[in-house]
Amino acid sequence: MSERTSSSQERKPPVNGRRTSSNSNDEENEVPEMEAFGLIPRGFNPRDYLQVVDIHMFKEPHEINKEQHHTDKFYNPKLIVRRGQPFQIQIDFNRPYKPETDQFWLEYLIGRYPQQNKGTYIPVIVGNVLKPGEWGAKITHKENNSIRLSIMSSSTCIIGKFRLYVAVWTPFGILRTRRNSATDTYILFNPWCQQDAVYLDDEKEREEYVLNDVGIVFHGDINEIKTRSWSYGQFEENILDACLFLMDKAELELSGRGNPIKICRVASAVINSRDDNGVIAGSWDNTYTYGVAPSAWTGSVDILLEYYSSKQPVRYGQCWVFAGVFNTFLRCLGIPARLVTTYSSAHDNNANVQLDFFLDDEGKVDTKLTKDSVWNYHCWNEAWMTRPDLPVGFGGWQVVDGTPQETSDGMYRCGPASVQAIKHGHVCFQFDAPFVYAEVNGDIVYLRREKNGTQVIENIDTSHVGRLIVTKEVGGDGMMDITEDYKFQEGSEEERLALETAVMYGVKKQTTQDTTYQPQKDVDMDFQVQKAVIGSDFKVTITFRNRSHNYYTATTFLSGNIVFYTGVTKNEFKKHSFSAKLEPSSSSAFDVAIKSSEYLSDLLDQASFHFFVTARINETGKILAMQKATALVIPGLRIKTQGEMVAGKQMSVTVEFTNPLAQTLENVTLRLEGPGVLRTMKKQFRQIPPNSTLIWEVKCFPKQPGLRKLIASLNCDALRHVYGELNVQIQKP
Repeated sequence: MSERTSSSQERKPPVNGRRTSSNSNDEENEVPEMEAFGLIPRGFNPRDYLQVVDIHMFKEPHEINKEQHHTDKFYNPKLIVRRGQPFQIQIDFNRPYKPETDQFWLEYLIGRYPQQNKGTYIPVIVGNVLKPGEWGAKITHKENNSIRLSIMSSSTCIIGKFRLYVAVWTPFGILRTRRNSATDTYILFNPWCQQDAVYLDDEKEREEYVLNDVGIVFHGDINEIKTRSWSYGQFEENILDACLFLMDKAELELSGRGNPIKICRVASAVINSRDDNGVIAGSWDNTYTYGVAPSAWTGSVDILLEYYSSKQPVRYGQCWVFAGVFNTFLRCLGIPARLVTTYSSAHDNNANVQLDFFLDDEGKVDTKLTKDSVWNYHCWNEAWMTRPDLPVGFGGWQVVDGTPQETSDGMYRCGPASVQAIKHGHVCFQFDAPFVYAEVNGDIVYLRREKNGTQVIENIDTSHVGRLIVTKEVGGDGMMDITEDYKFQEGSEEERLALETAVMYGVKKQTTQDTTYQPQKDVDMDFQVQKAVIGSDFKVTITFRNRSHNYYTATTFLSGNIVFYTGVTKNEFKKHSFSAKLEPSSSSAFDVAIKSSEYLSDLLDQASFHFFVTARINETGKILAMQKATALVIPGLRIKTQGEMVAGKQMSVTVEFTNPLAQTLENVTLRLEGPGVLRTMKKQFRQIPPNSTLIWEVKCFPKQPGLRKLIASLNCDALRHVYGELNVQIQKP
């Protein structure tokens, strides 16, 4: 009895007798090989009619389809084409094809419930002419029993993996070819096609934003910009299937998968694990037990493949990891994309374009009251597409962000938001433009609570947030400044107008008029942090310029904090106060020494510090306040190669590292990868004593000729964010 009940449970009845919606590319339906029109007469023999013997897909990397469609880099045996552009197949019949009497057509199917009106069942009729951007097929060549077809797909076609059948008409029914996975066809976005929503007109940009499988992540902080390479690996084995699986995971209906706006919106939610068990679990607290530290990853491939096989969130990521994986997803599907870094990015909890920092009586920041934070840097992505849902002029680059910061329509996701709309303050246009506007445009306001509860504004810094927005240059590893894409020149008339527009469209902006605020105009204060390698001492120099004819004294307070790169303080490691005598019409400088023993035990991942300097002019009671993020210099890995570098032949790679700290590094993990050269390799080292050098040699067989990049990372509890890279030219055999 129990056996029968269990089997009946397996055959679940359809939900409320309705068919479930079609949101999986993986599932299939059964297609009949003989679809009878009615009763079949006894003498009917299918062999009397035209029969398909074989179908040639021309799917090898060196053959016409993959070359013309720019899909020859994919490490995938099936046919991959881009929509809105013709491709070729050849059909071998059992006898010569006679157009007068024989009638056949092609059928492309996707998902479990193919329907013509949903674009998931596509019959393609053979005609005489191909119309641009519409489904069709025409015969280009006939020889013996074979015909060559040129097939055009629609420029709005669903993106995914289609099954192909050839159907032959007979008077008694339709004969179809058998299900054959070798003829499956992937259809992707096409930035080379003018009718496609992701069309990009510059060939150099298409090569960079679609075809380049490595990139640069800019990190560090505004005063100390750091770079590291990231392997996107969008063409590596199984990555295309993993990316299509993400759309299944997000339950995006198949009929919506031709629309880049919808794909970006659901992908920005599924890249992070909050609320949908998505790809990467974020962790910002410096403890990465049972997972990989965010700084240890060298690329997206390991993360996507692990998620594809385990279906469980991969631990752990921070903003550049979310952005790196998102970039792989977009480029893999054919949406032009780039990774963008904003220095001093505001995380404004209440989107009022104002970051409130509360000071206590001493002039120190009150961490309990201060809820907003400024990230040293934040990485997101831009994806290129038209926006037919918005007024003209807001197409082009769109911000999409997979890092979970705030919810949007009830889920952790962000975008697509038009960069052009953000620049001009038109934040009423979907999606999430007010949040991104605040990330790059906030004012920092220093407030002090009086004993009677009134708030006094002590200082306003209008230029700290969103000071620099960058991405990798096209065709090189340098930095391209794109701040002007997001905002007008600081202090310009246009900038004020954009702000007023944003306020009109509902970005809350508190006015500073309603609180008394008269700044100290005749004294300027600035400070500089000396560059230093991790593990060494350094100094902070505070300079005052007294432009008045008065003699002032300033009670000065320096607070040094160890921070997460998100601007959240872990602890204060340095407190120093002194009285500065400011002579009339002159400048004076004061040094504060920082010893390595003061910071080393508590140092976090990115070796980031945040210094606050506040000074009260005793004679006037006015306060000067300034803050800066800074990071220590972390030594790199050295990568070398030996012998000749030829595709298909063994080559040798060595990675070297010298420990700069006065302590032994323990449980050190090294990673090395290079798309087209070697799959990710890992090695553990128990210990590296102070000042000693480790050497790791790896043998590999590079697959792809051309200029490739090797990327390595070193990771242990005491030292993270150690990277190295090397460009290598692999020769043709």
